[in-house]
Amino acid sequence: MTDGPNDPLLTGYHRFRQDRWPEARAEYEALAEKGQKPHTLIIACSDSRADPALIFDAAPGELFVVRNVANLAPPYQPDGHLHGVSAALEFGVKVLEVSRIVVMGHALCGGVAAMRTGAPAICADFVAPWVEQGVPTVRRACETWPSDVERASEEAVVRLSIENLRTFPWIAEREAAGRLRLTGLHFGIADGALTALTAEPRFQPLD
Repeated sequence: MTDGPNDPLLTGYHRFRQDRWPEARAEYEALAEKGQKPHTLIIACSDSRADPALIFDAAPGELFVVRNVANLAPPYQPDGHLHGVSAALEFGVKVLEVSRIVVMGHALCGGVAAMRTGAPAICADFVAPWVEQGVPTVRRACETWPSDVERASEEAVVRLSIENLRTFPWIAEREAAGRLRLTGLHFGIADGALTALTAEPRFQPLD
């Protein structure tokens, strides 16, 4: 399990038990007894620098988080195959009844970079076909914003995921009824700032 006394996971766990657990114990016990009721489902990138729980200073039980390469929501495709993101969406929307879905992209995204320049050769089994779904969208963004291809392509992938979410009938129905809100965000790793998808061509700073 561990790599010795200096294992970062073990030392982190010890900090949690010593510093966080005493004040959070009642919170966790309530969540264990009553179950979770998160208000928001977040689709975020697996990148270690863009952790939604940290960015939103969220308490346990508040966020239902789905993380994958390049924060992609695939289109609705109930074909009996294995669809981890779609399964999480179905559970979050139908069972947990979240009131909002957030797609959060981020700066310096390696998955989006792979859409621009190709996946690493050693990642041909899963990464290459996964990021391929965003290539046409990223190509158009790079053609439209040639002076800012990195940021423009990251924003474009968030837009694509929002569009794909609306292909899920039970998401589209809830959004139309005002029971579910879809939000697109982009996190700047260097400055810690969020910008948001609006009706404008580019993402805008949050108020």
